[in-house]
Amino acid sequence: MEKDKVNPLGTEPVGRLLRKFAIPSIISMLVTSLYNIVDQFFIGRTVGELGNAATNIAFPLTTMCLAAMLALGIGGAAGFNLNMGAGNKKKAMYFIGNALTVMFGVGVVIALISLFFMEPLLKFFGSPDSVLPYAKEYVGVVAFGFPFVMVANGGSHLVRADGSPKFSMYCNLVGAIINVILDYLFVMRFGWGMSGAALATVIGQIVSFMMVVWYMRHYKTAKIERKHLIPCKEFVFRTLHLGMAQGINQLAMMIVQIVMNQSLKYYGGLSIYGASIPIACAGIIMKVNQLYFSICIGVAQGIQPIASFNTGAGNYDRVKKTYKIAVTCNTVVSTIAFLIFQLFPRQIIGIFGSGSNEYFMFAEKFFRIFLFMTFLNGIQPITSTFCTVIGEPNKGTFLSLTRQIIFLLPLLVILPIIFIKIGLEGVEGIMFSAPIADFVAAVISLIVINGVFKNFEKKLCR
Repeated sequence: MEKDKVNPLGTEPVGRLLRKFAIPSIISMLVTSLYNIVDQFFIGRTVGELGNAATNIAFPLTTMCLAAMLALGIGGAAGFNLNMGAGNKKKAMYFIGNALTVMFGVGVVIALISLFFMEPLLKFFGSPDSVLPYAKEYVGVVAFGFPFVMVANGGSHLVRADGSPKFSMYCNLVGAIINVILDYLFVMRFGWGMSGAALATVIGQIVSFMMVVWYMRHYKTAKIERKHLIPCKEFVFRTLHLGMAQGINQLAMMIVQIVMNQSLKYYGGLSIYGASIPIACAGIIMKVNQLYFSICIGVAQGIQPIASFNTGAGNYDRVKKTYKIAVTCNTVVSTIAFLIFQLFPRQIIGIFGSGSNEYFMFAEKFFRIFLFMTFLNGIQPITSTFCTVIGEPNKGTFLSLTRQIIFLLPLLVILPIIFIKIGLEGVEGIMFSAPIADFVAAVISLIVINGVFKNFEKKLCR
C-alpha cells in the first residue's frame, strides 16, 4: 500500500501527467489512422477512384477490429488501474493477461469470418459491382493481419497502463513507418495495387505485434504469468463492461458506415454524381476526419490511467481537473480542424489523386456540410471515455451511442427522403445528417458530465 500512496498518478500535477500520457497516445492514434490514410494515398494515385471506393467498402471490417481492441484494451487497462489505485495488485494483473488472450482470439475469429464470407459481406457493406473485385483483392490479404493488429493496438493501452506511454507510441510508430515504406515499394514501384497496399499494412502490424509481446514479457508492475492469460469469466466480463463504451462507439460507427455506403450508393445513383463518386469521396473525407479525431481520442485515452487511479484512490478533485483540461484541449483542436475543413476541402481531397469535376464538386460540398459541427466533436469522446474509466460504464455506453446510433443513423434514413419530397437531392440529406447529430450529442454530453460532477461533490462532502 505504501508504494501506491506515492504513485505519481496520485501526486504529480494533472497537467503534466496528461501531457505525459496524452501526447504518446495522440501520436499512437494518429499513426493508427495513417495505416488507412497511407493506403488511400497510394491506391488513389495508382488504382484510382474505384480503388479508393474499395478501401471505403472494406473499412467496416477494420472498424470491427478497432471496436474489439478498444473494448478489451481500454477495458483491461481501466480494470488494471482501478484495482492498482485501490491496492489490489494481484487482481489487477488478471485484467492484463485476460485482455491479451481474448484480443488475439477475437482477431482470429474476425479474420476467418472475413475470408469465408467475403463477397456477401462486401456487398452488404454497400459495394457496387464495379468496386467489388478491388475490395475482394484488398480484404483477401489484409484479413490475415487482424489477430496481429488486435494485440498491437489493443495491447498498446495495456502498455500505457503500466506507465510506459512512450513505448506504447513506439509500437504503433514503428509499424506505421514500415507500412509507409512498403506501401511505396509494393504499390508505386512493384505495381502490386490493392494486394500490395494490404500486404504492407499486414507486415507493419506484425512488427508492432512483436513489440507489444516483447513488452508484455517484461511488464514493470509485475510478471504476467500463465494463470493471468487463461480467460476467466469474471475478468473478461468486467473488462468488456469497462471498455463497452469505446467498443460500442466503434461498432456504431461501423453500422453507420454500412448504412451510409448503401445510402450513398442508392441516392448517389439518382444524382449527377453516380454511385461510385459519393462512396469514394466519403471514404476519403471520413478517413481525413478520423485523422483529426484521432487527436481527440488520443487525449481521451490519455486521461484513462490518471482518472482511473485517482477515482480508485478517492481523489475526486484531481479526477474533475483531469476532465476539464482534456475537454479544453479537444475543443481547441476541434476548432482548428473545423477551420481547415471549411477553408481547404479541395486541396485536401486533391492529395488523394485526381478526378472529374463532379468528383471534386461532391467532395467539397460533403466536406463543408457533413463536418460543419467539427468544433463541437471533441466533447463527446472525452465525456464517454471519462465516464467509463471512472467506473460508470453505463453512462459511457449511453454517450457512445448518442451521436452514431440514436441520432445519426435515423437521420441518414429520414433526411434523404425529406429532401427528395421538398425537391432537393437525397444525397444532400445524407450530408446534413451529421451536423445535426453532432450538435445534439455534444449538448447531451455536457448535461451528463454536469451530473457526474455533482456526484463528486456529494462524495467529497461525506
